[in-house]
Formats: sequence, C-alpha cells, structure tokens
Amino acid sequence: MRTSLIILFLCTLMSFESPAQKPAETIPNFIFYNLDNTPFTNRDLTVGKETLFVFFDVTCDHCQHTIKALSTHIKECKKISIYLITLDDKSLVNDFFNKYGKNLPGEKNVTVLQDLRNQFIKQFGPRKYPSVFLYSPEKRLLLYDDDDQTLGKFLKIINASKK
Repeated sequence: MRTSLIILFLCTLMSFESPAQKPAETIPNFIFYNLDNTPFTNRDLTVGKETLFVFFDVTCDHCQHTIKALSTHIKECKKISIYLITLDDKSLVNDFFNKYGKNLPGEKNVTVLQDLRNQFIKQFGPRKYPSVFLYSPEKRLLLYDDDDQTLGKFLKIINASKK
C-alpha cells in the first residue's frame, strides 16, 4: 500500500512538471472544497463573469508574491470571480493569508478552496506554482501564466472588459 502511494505521488509530481502540460482551454469539471469542508464544484461558479483561478502553495515564495500583488490590486478585480486553490492544509492556508493577503478571504468575489482530491493539476494543466488562469464568461481560457511578475497582463484584460 505504501509503495502504491509513493508511486502515485511520483506520477502526479512528474505530470505536474511536464513541459508538455497544456492549460485547460475551457473550465473543466471539478470538485474542490471550501475551508469549512463543504464541496464546491464547477456548477457553483458565478455565471456571466470572467473567472480567475490562482493555484498556489503556501510555501512557494512566488505564490506569496502573486497573492500580495493580487491583494494590492483587488479593487481592480471587483467585477470578476476569483478562486484561490491549494492542496495545503486549512491551518497553513489561514496563516498564509494572514501574512500575504489578509484582505482577500473577506472579499465577496474571492473564494478560497482546497483541492482535497488532487484534481487541479490533472484537470487544469498548470506547469508550476503559482499558476493563474483567466477564463471568459463563456468559460474559455483568455490567459494563462505561471510567472509571479505578470499580474499586470491579467489586469489589462480585466480592465479592458469593464469598458
């Protein structure tokens, strides 16, 4: 059993680091969990808005930069739905937001989710942490990036759609 778990972990890790990994062109089906352990699926997404997914790890310094930047620009993102997804434990997630994005969990358009079933990597196709996906109201991919210095690209698209 233990060997099987190790092999499963290594296979998941190897697929996450694959350079051939491509981001999902449309929002896939998924089941994540709110921090109170209630399920959250793709059917629960806000309809008719652009959707921003940020896949992060609490120990990743690039993720810390991304969350800080998003926290600073949250007023520019009021018209979109933001979903912050992690594989990490709830207590670590709470500490992370207290340090790097204290205002984010309290925003009406921000939802923090845990990927307790390890689906995000397989379903969305991120290349590394942090991975940011912006989808249109029609659930089509507008922009994907995994560089913590490129939030400005996303903000340009978000701001352009407000006009």
